[in-house]
Amino acid sequence: MFEKNRTWSESILVYKDIRMLRILLLGAISGFPWVLIASSLSLWLKEEGLSRSTIGWAGLIFGVYAFNYLWAPIIDRIQIPFLTKRLGHRRGWIVLMQIIILFSLIVWSFINPTENLALLISVGLVIAIASATQDITVDALRIEQINADEGKSMAAGAAMAVVGWWTGYKLGGVIALFTAEFFQNIGIEDYWQTTFLVLGVVVILMNIGLMFIHEPITTDRQNKQKETDEVIQSKLGSNNIITKFIAYIAGTIGGPIISFFKKNGFSIAVGILGFVFLFKIGEAFLGRMSIVFYKEVGFSKGEIAIYSKTLGWITTVVFTLLGGIFAMRAGTIKTMFVAGGFMAATNLLFAALAWSGKSEWLFALAVIADDISAAFATVAFVAFISLLVDRTYTATQYALLASIGTAGRTTLASSSGALVDWLNGDWGTFFIITTLMVIPSLICLWFIRNKIKIGAK
Repeated sequence: MFEKNRTWSESILVYKDIRMLRILLLGAISGFPWVLIASSLSLWLKEEGLSRSTIGWAGLIFGVYAFNYLWAPIIDRIQIPFLTKRLGHRRGWIVLMQIIILFSLIVWSFINPTENLALLISVGLVIAIASATQDITVDALRIEQINADEGKSMAAGAAMAVVGWWTGYKLGGVIALFTAEFFQNIGIEDYWQTTFLVLGVVVILMNIGLMFIHEPITTDRQNKQKETDEVIQSKLGSNNIITKFIAYIAGTIGGPIISFFKKNGFSIAVGILGFVFLFKIGEAFLGRMSIVFYKEVGFSKGEIAIYSKTLGWITTVVFTLLGGIFAMRAGTIKTMFVAGGFMAATNLLFAALAWSGKSEWLFALAVIADDISAAFATVAFVAFISLLVDRTYTATQYALLASIGTAGRTTLASSSGALVDWLNGDWGTFFIITTLMVIPSLICLWFIRNKIKIGAK
């Protein structure tokens, strides 16, 4: 099962590479916006008296993550005036998106949710679009930190990216929850609006940290893309502005898709896409409603911050790193089977918490088990799609695969609140249903497990 001739200590040493620290920061930059449009927005709306269904449907703004591959080719080619020359192509795009997020937080600080819900959700959509666009560049920059033939380093990099993402999300959540509770306790009426100004400062600090991440300078990707454009243009039989535009569109959007199906074959490619789409649906249903569930069971913002955010972050960091080592030694496919089964089983703990009522030890146990399974699942998933991409289309092809995975989690999981309402608030049955949701993805993975063309299975 495990790779021979490599000890655990030798696997751990892979994390000493300085590139892993850079990838950690990139992950944090990517994860932080989810604090804003996931837990913070959901709790803000809950405390303003909005229904579970409204909160669930507000999550449709996450749907933009499912389609960010559509503009990934633009990010691969278009340079940002001033920023690209000063910071580099990838970093220039990231900083631009961070600026948009910062200004959106400032706008949020002036909005009353009950009076301007449409405006509030619209600004949330802007944050989601900026975050989804930023993710394209972050993922490309993260993959390009590691050479294509460094399979073990890619697995380690995937682990560090996941640790970074959860660091940005979990610790960002701790800051958001404790800050909101502090402002509420001292009597500030619009405590969430004030909290978003504090979170804006975190965005600024992340931009400062970004300056310490080196961007590899290479023109090979652009040259190969131009070669593809020229081949397509030669097929069109003429050389003018119209054929050049057609060749550009076909080369940047069609090229990555054709490359993916050509490499894997149609049936295996469809199996891969099916698995990617379905793998984390159950986890997404649970995650979308988790903070609402915690609140209804009777936990305070402070307790949620300690158990779900702080404790969860520590667990996630430790077991993501262990998951990276496990993936390096056992392979990403085996790791995903293990994680999928564990992910389904741990959802049962939330059902037990729902049926038992408020219990701090059961809450802690459920959060720890969920974070362990999520850590293993995510690191294997990220390594899996990172190894699948063609370096000629790093941003576009990774964004395509990641977007398909996000599509299942965001579009379907938006009905999570409606499902709880349909069950008349029966949280236990809801979590049983989320347990069963992982099975279809593992069936897809079983049929394609021996035919996937990646460096290490």
